[in-house]
Amino acid sequence: MAGKITAQSISKSEKLFLDTFNSLCYSRSSWQVWTDFITATACSLANAVDREGKSHDEREKEYKKCIERLGGVENVAKLFAYVVESLEENQEQDFLGSLFMKLNLNNHWKGQFFTPYCVCRTMAAITVDGVESTISDKGWASINDPACGAGATLIAMANVLKEHNINYQNHALFVAQDIDRIAGLMCYIQLSMLGCAGYVIIANTLCNPPTGKSVLFPQEKEGQEFWYTPMFASDVWTNRRRFNLMDLFLENIDKQN
Repeated sequence: MAGKITAQSISKSEKLFLDTFNSLCYSRSSWQVWTDFITATACSLANAVDREGKSHDEREKEYKKCIERLGGVENVAKLFAYVVESLEENQEQDFLGSLFMKLNLNNHWKGQFFTPYCVCRTMAAITVDGVESTISDKGWASINDPACGAGATLIAMANVLKEHNINYQNHALFVAQDIDRIAGLMCYIQLSMLGCAGYVIIANTLCNPPTGKSVLFPQEKEGQEFWYTPMFASDVWTNRRRFNLMDLFLENIDKQN
């Protein structure tokens, strides 16, 4: 059953997004259209930096199928442009999560409810001192949300760090996980657009948590799907992984001796 949502009391970017989004729902449900848009956008962002290998090829195939179902790339490009425009105008928001709730997609079948951004902002402000201290000690800190949803908590922390004059793009590693693929990909898109370095894991955090000798080198296990943000491939984080790898190597030598 096709869905069409009426926009009320929303920003210009949200209205333009919903107008275009609703135009794609004439023969498909809003959930189907949303799923294809989010998936296609995430695949496009990931493949912009991951240009070869099995994961790249699988995402490329999935991207093409989504675009075909959406009737071409034109409207997808418009939707993505509205997301970018909104985040550029106001970084202090969970744009996709907010739209997800306004479109009533949370009632699709899992009864999801994303924590409001204002609540996430308060939690980030309460915990920022510990993150700031870690960054001061070793130059960077990892920030984890094991049930990330669309990423509001991590977005809020990025904004609080920025408020504290900390360049989160170079000094914070964002690690997110969610059992729901579409929610996780929403988080991935928003973290990517805000220039956050890190990755999103699609898996059950309770029975399949992230592992590895270092958060910079997560071990990808069966049942997990990893999505690395473009910023994670930047020179800053690439060099940080190299130095960390050397530290791990020297640590291993010390243990053997």
